[in-house]
Amino acid sequence: MSNPSDQDATPPSLRVLIVDDDAIAAESLADFLAEERFETAIAFNGEDALAALQNAERPGGPGHPPRPFSVVISDCAMPGMSGLELLKRVTKEHPGVAMLMLTGYGTIENAVQAVRLGAVDYLTKPVVDSELRLALQRAVRQQTLLAENLRLKSRLEDRFGMDKIVGADARMLKIYDLIEAVAPSKTTVLMTGESGVGKSLIAQAIHQRSPRRDKPLIQLSCGSIPETLLESELFGHAKGAFTGAYADKIGRFLAASGGTIFLDEINSASPAMQLKLLRVLQERKFEPVGSTQTIEVDVRVILATNKPLEDLVARGEFRQDLYYRINVVTIDLPPLRDRLSDIPLLAAHFLKKHSESLGREIVGFSQDALAALCRYSYPGNIRELENIIERACVLSRSPTIGIDALPEHVLSGTDKLHIARVGGLTPTAASGEDAPWIPTSLEIALREPEKRIILRALKANHYNRQKTADDLGINRTTLYKKMKALGLDSDERLAG
Repeated sequence: MSNPSDQDATPPSLRVLIVDDDAIAAESLADFLAEERFETAIAFNGEDALAALQNAERPGGPGHPPRPFSVVISDCAMPGMSGLELLKRVTKEHPGVAMLMLTGYGTIENAVQAVRLGAVDYLTKPVVDSELRLALQRAVRQQTLLAENLRLKSRLEDRFGMDKIVGADARMLKIYDLIEAVAPSKTTVLMTGESGVGKSLIAQAIHQRSPRRDKPLIQLSCGSIPETLLESELFGHAKGAFTGAYADKIGRFLAASGGTIFLDEINSASPAMQLKLLRVLQERKFEPVGSTQTIEVDVRVILATNKPLEDLVARGEFRQDLYYRINVVTIDLPPLRDRLSDIPLLAAHFLKKHSESLGREIVGFSQDALAALCRYSYPGNIRELENIIERACVLSRSPTIGIDALPEHVLSGTDKLHIARVGGLTPTAASGEDAPWIPTSLEIALREPEKRIILRALKANHYNRQKTADDLGINRTTLYKKMKALGLDSDERLAG
């Protein structure tokens, strides 16, 4: 019944689920597939088939990884859920599984419908062995492509979800966990932090890792739109609503329907606009400017502020009810000056980005340049760092970014020190025992920021080293070693 050459070509690990209410037909097909070196299982109806597919994709316990099915061969006519209904469910719920359809009374219309729904092939009973082999080969090829597409899609989602966010600071690691936790839900998210800390990237990551990823992500900075136009931008307007309204306009909320809207600088919205936003958040309804038509919208809302909303509420500049409505999940993004250990990582990321866009071969930073970058306080945060690196890539004439490619205000962040190399360390022009020193290696450049971060964490945890280690994402032994290396174990509170 089988061809030996075909047996050798068939991977022995592929599993096939047979779905047929005729037990004799199902077992006969299972015998044939066993000879073709497929592993098989049988379900006698669509409900049992879906349960078998779901169970196969779950781990069976420690040491027993999932063993999913690669192909489903289903009869079309079954009591309860039909084969075509099962095909729809499998295509939607198990997109990595290929399907073959069998029928005892085939028609062109049914065949076309099955293929349109995603079936690899549509065969008429009794099935000819050679036709079934060819159909199985096509199904296996399609399943391989489906699996690869799913892997690529997963990588793509990761690429546009989290890889743009650079940082290994302990607080950033907690933010990554928070993104993972909140992304699948519809919960409103409020981000706080200074301008330039990367709030837009966090909003993109939440959207890309959510079920709404295939729908629009609409972004708007409320502070960049005049108050008289902000309502129209958000909710749209009807023709003739005001001077210049020559046609109906769709607002940002409706444009984001089914997806996500990100409203930055929400602190700049007027009290009247805050009231309108409160209604949208509570009811998901609004009226365009100049219209009496009420529009319902399904949209996930992410907001951001660069000023403490609690202070604005206390001063009566921000509605208390709106504040409590949006303060469901809060992500507080630290300024770059509080995550100094991330500066080399971010600098390397921006160097790669801008050197490639400029077609330049720039491989890194000189020790003095890296030290200067690590000393600067970055009032403009990550956005300012990127601008500094882009400028350096344009001005540099060597494969390494030197200190001469950095702007004066960055050097002034190191007190305009004249840098000269002397015996392994780089002293300043200042004299005396208290003269500051600029490090000449990445390890030394990171020493002082790391010391400050650990000391700050210790103080925040009242010098409890276990809690400090947990907050920093390291184990207790590693914390001990770092404290000793940084000279933090001499204080009695730390040494005890």
